[in-house]
Amino acid sequence: MENKVLDFLKKEIDMGNIPGAAIYVSYQGKAVMEKSIGYRTLHPEKAQMKNDTIFDLASLTKIVTTTMAALQLLDKGAIRLDDKVSHFFPKFAVDGKSGVTFKHLLTHTSGLSAHRPFYEDALQTDQIIERICAEKLEAPLGEKVIYSDLGFILLAKLIEMITNQPFDQYVFQEILDPLTMNETGFNLTLDQNRFAATAFSEKIGDYKYGIVHDDNAESMGGVSGHAGLFSTLQDLAKFTLMIENGGSFNGKRIVSSAALQLSKKNFTTFDSEGRGLGWQIKSPGLSCGDLFSENSYGHTGYTGTSIWFDPDIQLHVILLTNRVHAKNTEAILRLRPRLHNLIRSHF
Repeated sequence: MENKVLDFLKKEIDMGNIPGAAIYVSYQGKAVMEKSIGYRTLHPEKAQMKNDTIFDLASLTKIVTTTMAALQLLDKGAIRLDDKVSHFFPKFAVDGKSGVTFKHLLTHTSGLSAHRPFYEDALQTDQIIERICAEKLEAPLGEKVIYSDLGFILLAKLIEMITNQPFDQYVFQEILDPLTMNETGFNLTLDQNRFAATAFSEKIGDYKYGIVHDDNAESMGGVSGHAGLFSTLQDLAKFTLMIENGGSFNGKRIVSSAALQLSKKNFTTFDSEGRGLGWQIKSPGLSCGDLFSENSYGHTGYTGTSIWFDPDIQLHVILLTNRVHAKNTEAILRLRPRLHNLIRSHF
């Protein structure tokens, strides 16, 4: 399998679809592949991708931090899924938003818009929250999946209010540190040569290394519930092991098995896009491919990252790329499902 996967990725690199990749495959609790190929940067000269290269995870932030934090708050009795956002943010209850709950935000069924270019007005976190509180819904509450960064920006702020801690501090204390994810975090201050390059920034006159690719997250100081987290293949493997182990890692309970199990339920059977609490659930056209089982779940990140689980056979795949540094940035949409088909065919 390993040679076929590396040959597949090399072809994609040669076509300019991705600069490079790091990939981890686990089957029945054991790592069967952990490799890197291609380049972490192409300019001004090529530099090799390594197994310990640090990637901008983009929307994997939603799963590793925001979703896990929300599940922990369920475990602690601090919230319930049906708690209304307006209970914590009374000014949110305008323009039909009074009924929006944690469940709606986590399942992307709040009706909030997908994205707003808050960075264009150089807005910082509290100003962005004010704007979100003033938003009008784009779809009826609870009736349609609109994958919304706004909802996860709001969730991080809610987590801060409930825990009385900065979001990044809570995440480090309750998730990253217990998982010994020592090279994972927001605004990492590690050597620039460790990072996979993302897109060119006019502001700095260079490609971004260790500076969050998402413009709204950058405007928020690099810390948000929707994007901003950086990590390595090895650190993410600790996270995925915890998920497969029902919420525990090295004897430490990170999140309850009951909360994890609930998070993988499809809450959006009324829509063509399956959504759990944070997770994508296998649906037509999603990036887990054709051969992963119907119970598969995972998530993707815009920069070219993804994690997908097939629990029926205890298989999971971590793919980290920096596709936004490549010529053909849309090729990842075909790459991921074909890669997953290739991998799944071997088990």
